[in-house]
Amino acid sequence: MLTRLTPLLVAFLCTCVPAHAQSLMGFTDEASQDERRIEAELDSLVRPGNLDEWMQYMTARPHHVGSPYDKKVVDYMAEKFRSWGYEVEVERFDVLFPTPKLRKLELLEPTTYTALLEEPPVEGDPSTQQTDEALPPYNAFSIDGDVTAELVFVNYGVPADYEELDKRGISVEGKIVLAKYQGSWRGIKPKVAAEHGAIGCILYSDPEDDGYYQGETYPDGAFKNEYGVQRGAVMDLPAQPGDPLTPGYGATEDAERLDYTEAEGLTKIPVLPISYHDALPLLKALSGPVAPAGWRGALPVTYHIGPGPARVHLQLEFNWELAPAYDVIATLDGSEYPDEWVLRGNHHDAWVHGANDPISGMVAVMEEARVVSELVKTGWRPKRTIKYCAWGAEEPGLLGSTEWVETHADELREKAVAYINTDGTGRGFLGAGGSHTLEKFFGEIAGDVEDPQTGVSVFARANAESQVSDGKKLEHFELSALGSGSDYSPFFQHLGIAAFNMGFGGESSGGEYHTMYDSYAHYKRFKDPDFSYGAALVRVAGRTTLRLADAEVLPFEFERMAATLKTYGKEVMELADNMREQTAQENKLIAEGTYELAADPTESFVTPEPKEEVPYLNFAPLQNGLDRIESLAGKYSTAEAVKLPPAERERLNDLFIDLERQLTREEGLPRRPWFVHHVYAPGYYTGYGVKTLPGVREAIEQRNFTEAQQQIDRLGEVLNTYAEHMQRILGLVATK
Repeated sequence: MLTRLTPLLVAFLCTCVPAHAQSLMGFTDEASQDERRIEAELDSLVRPGNLDEWMQYMTARPHHVGSPYDKKVVDYMAEKFRSWGYEVEVERFDVLFPTPKLRKLELLEPTTYTALLEEPPVEGDPSTQQTDEALPPYNAFSIDGDVTAELVFVNYGVPADYEELDKRGISVEGKIVLAKYQGSWRGIKPKVAAEHGAIGCILYSDPEDDGYYQGETYPDGAFKNEYGVQRGAVMDLPAQPGDPLTPGYGATEDAERLDYTEAEGLTKIPVLPISYHDALPLLKALSGPVAPAGWRGALPVTYHIGPGPARVHLQLEFNWELAPAYDVIATLDGSEYPDEWVLRGNHHDAWVHGANDPISGMVAVMEEARVVSELVKTGWRPKRTIKYCAWGAEEPGLLGSTEWVETHADELREKAVAYINTDGTGRGFLGAGGSHTLEKFFGEIAGDVEDPQTGVSVFARANAESQVSDGKKLEHFELSALGSGSDYSPFFQHLGIAAFNMGFGGESSGGEYHTMYDSYAHYKRFKDPDFSYGAALVRVAGRTTLRLADAEVLPFEFERMAATLKTYGKEVMELADNMREQTAQENKLIAEGTYELAADPTESFVTPEPKEEVPYLNFAPLQNGLDRIESLAGKYSTAEAVKLPPAERERLNDLFIDLERQLTREEGLPRRPWFVHHVYAPGYYTGYGVKTLPGVREAIEQRNFTEAQQQIDRLGEVLNTYAEHMQRILGLVATK
């Protein structure tokens, strides 16, 4: 099932292989040789067949939070870790996990239709017949509701779409909205709809984004068939993940809990996901203006906005009950620094079978742990403690990892070096996000691991693809910025612990996400049939774990971080400038009475009120902080640091463990204090999508210019604190 390489791509691959550095970051020459020998042994021990075997067992039945098979999966993993010699603890947290009691969606006018709200079995995939054990399609943390109203189509249901509706004089006040998946995280859609006065929200996957427009549908191909429905949580994740009944503290047995009616993370209106089979009659029944070109999908209908004459009835009721979230923590104590922890994790719960999400990533964690246990048998042992973590209840809102982090927060602040995360993984190109102080370190790893299809390094393959598809040559492996959507978030954005999220993709697209069809059969046919890329992930993540665990000096550096921060700073300053220019132009057109003509002469628009002019913000605190970091960044040398005496290296490592935390502030971001990182955070209106320099960027985007100036001043303080910590590191190295 591997994609055939084009001659052009092969040519690029032949010229993109980076030379291996003689010494690894954080290691002396001698220690580097030892580390490479260990990693060569790691490579030889990886068995793709193990990933296949374990996935078959773990996806044999639906295993959502609180289900009987979820506990079987937990016990299975715990026993595996114990058999490999780890100290294993299974921690239980009792979390709110609503499940559907009643789901009803009816089209009442101008025609009638009752939505099926089902995913029927497909030929050749016996697991899709297990409908009695599976959770039906629904959105967790929607409120109960019984509403009837006219329907309005709102495209992706993001703030920009409501601006388009406003231009046309269309209101969703008192209406039920129909929004497409994609374009933003699903929980943003009912959130924004409620802010605009809607009383209900319906979500569907349009085949243009996720269906037959993309390719053959399941079971003939990988893409979403007409009955597939994306389940998922819709709690206000950008405000705070975790159990809504125990905000900010662990959901332990004796924890004080809110009543669910007091929980702040629930939606304000009822919301239900449906298939594009069920969406088509609703779209057909709409009239009103034809949707803008960019809003139209691939269903065989003219896309109208409404409101009406389509009138729908939406009724939802849920079981508001606690369910057990089990976290499996397998520990291998370090030989020299047992109180310094490298954490490697993934979640184990799924919406249904979850072969791709999350089991493809979870079995990679397990194989890495098994291989490391084999290395221990040779007499090697990591200098630092390694903890392999299998999180429960990630799908409803990062519940298992968040509750564990909140429960162990003080110890983690003291001991955690870094957290390494995978979730779903497939076939293709290596992608990774994380703290940019570790970008250079990770680039060395990407240059050392062989791509199983091409035989060149995974970095070389990613570089070749970038040149062919984008015309961009990568000077080095580039980490993306981390937003949210997986278990790194509580470590990284709540405690300020350096983190990674990684996996392979690009040649394993499909429409199985959060559906009944994310099965072992689907994964074997369309994702990674021989698990060769799962094995490659073991080699990438395994090196990341081992090098962090064994480095004599932790492999952080400042130059990539300084360059990245400078880019983010330039972006927010340009954002303000561009918004100022655009506002001035629009206000001029409004004053001249020509706004409607300039907007689009073929459509009827309502002339808006003039907007507040964008003031000139004082970016000096931000610029000064960025300049100070840049001036210090090039003065640190890992090669010099490893020459320090052992006691001095330990002091240096203590400073590095605290490095990421210097970018946090205890009071957190405006209106969401749980997120304390001031460089990376999920967007308030993007959800999973990241906002860098979020306090400043989002205040400008939301035209809250007083707050923008406050956040610029605060960010300047954060960056200066970070620079002072850099100075302490440089002072220690420079004295030797």
